[in-house]
Amino acid sequence: MLVLFETPAGFALFKVLDEGKLDKVEDLWKEFTTSDSARRVVELKAFNKFENTSDALSAAALIIDSKPSKGLRKFLQKHCEGETLAVADSKLGNAIKEKLKIDCLHNSAVMELMRGLRNQLTELITGLGAQQLGPMSLGLSHSLSRYKLKFSPEKVDTMIIQAIGLLDDLDKELNTYAMRVREWYGWHFPELTKIVTDNIQYAKVVKMMGNRANAVNLDFSEILSDEEVEAQLKEAAVISMGTEVSDLDLLNIRELCDQVLALSEYRGQLFDYLKSRMNTIAPNLTALVGELVGARLIAHGGSLLNLAKQPGSTIQILGAEKALFRALKTKHSTPKYGLIYHASLIGKASQKHKGKISRSLAAKTALAIRYDALGDGEDNSIGTESRLKLETRLQVLENKEFGKSASATKGKPKIEVYEKDRKKGAGALITPAKTYNPAADVVLGQSTEETPKKSELASKKRKHDEAETALPSEPATEAIQEDGDQEGKKKKKKKSKETEETPAADADGEKKKKKKSKENEDEPAVAAADGEKKKKKKKSGADGEDVAMQTEESGKKDKKKKKKKHADDE
Repeated sequence: MLVLFETPAGFALFKVLDEGKLDKVEDLWKEFTTSDSARRVVELKAFNKFENTSDALSAAALIIDSKPSKGLRKFLQKHCEGETLAVADSKLGNAIKEKLKIDCLHNSAVMELMRGLRNQLTELITGLGAQQLGPMSLGLSHSLSRYKLKFSPEKVDTMIIQAIGLLDDLDKELNTYAMRVREWYGWHFPELTKIVTDNIQYAKVVKMMGNRANAVNLDFSEILSDEEVEAQLKEAAVISMGTEVSDLDLLNIRELCDQVLALSEYRGQLFDYLKSRMNTIAPNLTALVGELVGARLIAHGGSLLNLAKQPGSTIQILGAEKALFRALKTKHSTPKYGLIYHASLIGKASQKHKGKISRSLAAKTALAIRYDALGDGEDNSIGTESRLKLETRLQVLENKEFGKSASATKGKPKIEVYEKDRKKGAGALITPAKTYNPAADVVLGQSTEETPKKSELASKKRKHDEAETALPSEPATEAIQEDGDQEGKKKKKKKSKETEETPAADADGEKKKKKKSKENEDEPAVAAADGEKKKKKKKSGADGEDVAMQTEESGKKDKKKKKKKHADDE
């Protein structure tokens, strides 16, 4: 068995003298403690030296990519016929086996053997000392670093960052120039602004037409695809309300139109360049979110490698930092998306599902960025697969929402209150409707016999209640009159007139009360003859009047007492 070992000076092939020692991996390191014991295990069979630094650099770069160089292939074909080759890289072993048909071996014993060879390398290879190996290793490592830096994604990131920055600046300038053209030419032909809405088409029409009087004789079919728009333009040019302008003004307006068209053309070229760069540097990111959004994410993160270090939650709100910190400060809800909002997948989603899709898209974008920055592949398979998964997830969410709304109207029936007399489905009554029962009606003869008895009982009860209310009221009035006479003697002459008036007022009140009581006694007799309903109403009315009279009398008596007390105090 042979062992392939890479050194800064070249490739070395060692022959294993005792393959039985490879079975004891733990004790294999002890065999390489000294140079003599190492020579008993392996010996140098052949050595392929590099011609110069560039040859060493190209061979080392290919070895890193697990690819054998041309010199290595010739070296192995010459010395490895019918032998098993032990290699430190399994991918390199597979490549050698496919191209050279040489059996390769890679396991833990081989790795331990490589470790021992590295420890005794200068002793096993004659003519290669430690003083020469050190500078060779340093020089090769520096050359390899410069080679990697030249083609690293970080270095090319700067082109994407500059291109997207320039593209945004061009968009701003184009909008400013186009609005200036519309405003300037609008003094001469104001109706054209509403007829032609596109800025580039507007500039082309103004450049071709010049004065609006020339519109009738010109053909705008190359600029305006719609014939109706062209007809409207020619009609409006005839009846336009704009002012007349000189040829010098039209010349300056046309020059401004040339600037707008030149900027739009350069913007198209820059966008094509940015698209090609993004497909080369970050193909998976481009397939997932598009060229513009991917380039803005890289520009905001600083580089593709810096962006690969960010988690999906940071990528989701990248570009909405102000809103995030304002929400944290005011304790409001944080934003759900930043620059990633402009991706086409989020644009397809409804407002209710934008948050869910943006979170899922940010997670898939983080994986795609890491693969683009740190992976070996240059295809966009991960990006396309992730996009298909997200599209299916979006369809599932939208279909769920559609299914809920459809089931509310056509699908499952609404939950109704349970009724024992109703069927489950149709809602019809199980038992038939109840028929009219004439036996439950009140007979007219029975009602006429019962009514006079009830009216007599009610009249007797009412008379009894009136008698009870009249008895306590009379002695109360007599006691008040006696008190009034005693107090009237003690009063002065000035108050004598007031004391004389009070008994007269009491007498008048008693007369009124007696009259009303007589009226109330007569009313029940009349009410009994009228019927049950009228009798109840009269009774309630009479009771209300009695209560009102009692309250009035008690109020008058209280006033008289207060006046008497006031007079005594004086």
